[in-house]
Amino acid sequence: MNISRTTKVCAIIGDPVEHSLSPSIQNAAFQHLDLDYVYVAFTVRKENLKNAILGARSLNLHGLNITMPNKIDVIQYLDQLDATARNVKSVNTILNKDGRLIGYSTDGIGALNALRDNKVSPIDKKIVILGAGGASRAASFTLVKSAKELVIINRTLEKAQNLVNDLYNFFGNSADVKARRLDEDSLEEDLKEADVLINATSLGMHTREMETPVHSRFLHSSMVVFDMVYGFSSETRLLKEAREVGAKTVDGIAMLIHSAAASFELFTGQSAPVEVMREAAIEVLKNHAITMREPKR
Repeated sequence: MNISRTTKVCAIIGDPVEHSLSPSIQNAAFQHLDLDYVYVAFTVRKENLKNAILGARSLNLHGLNITMPNKIDVIQYLDQLDATARNVKSVNTILNKDGRLIGYSTDGIGALNALRDNKVSPIDKKIVILGAGGASRAASFTLVKSAKELVIINRTLEKAQNLVNDLYNFFGNSADVKARRLDEDSLEEDLKEADVLINATSLGMHTREMETPVHSRFLHSSMVVFDMVYGFSSETRLLKEAREVGAKTVDGIAMLIHSAAASFELFTGQSAPVEVMREAAIEVLKNHAITMREPKR
């Protein structure tokens, strides 16, 4: 990779980002198409978000990806939102266009394409989404268009209800959505007849790999379990336990690839080499697994 004074710099910011596959995925795509871009990662805690965006603006960074916990809070520091991000009230991609920072959300299309990749259709399905943050909002606004029923379950009921209200305000009574508090009673009731369960919380991600938002007794073989989190060294506990009860599983890598592809196209104006990006992610995960198995010296 040649870095020059004309190289366009893109980055992912969030906390944590040490585990992120995004630099490997995006740089592989840039190199494949021989583009003068480079992609890096910066740890940015919530309290430092404003300064990070000011810094990105001052340094004329070309584009950013935003990961948790900053997808909603970042909006106040941007100049403009595209229609999807404005409706979803969440941003995971920022493009610096002639000094103006424009926010986009590619999580929704990423989630939908991840399901499609695994031959899962949301049409006329009961979908339960755990969490009410940025990724949940993006997925909800995309999937509610075709789902029979959408249930948002969150630790803070008010946050789930706010998302439900936004869905009703945008889609009207055509949207059959409800909010529930995350507890065992809600999980037992709503997962009993759920066709698709989506984890949009941080449970199971890097540093929390042994945690799961759902006890295995609530999982069943006739559901699809989609974990937006991806395990860096192995599959998440949620997916492992779902597979053990015979459920079909969809991992977070598929969503990451498709969301990253949409971001790549915003950054470059070119079609994303999706298979190249997928191969780069798989290669990093494979090398990490080998390293984890090697004896400590």
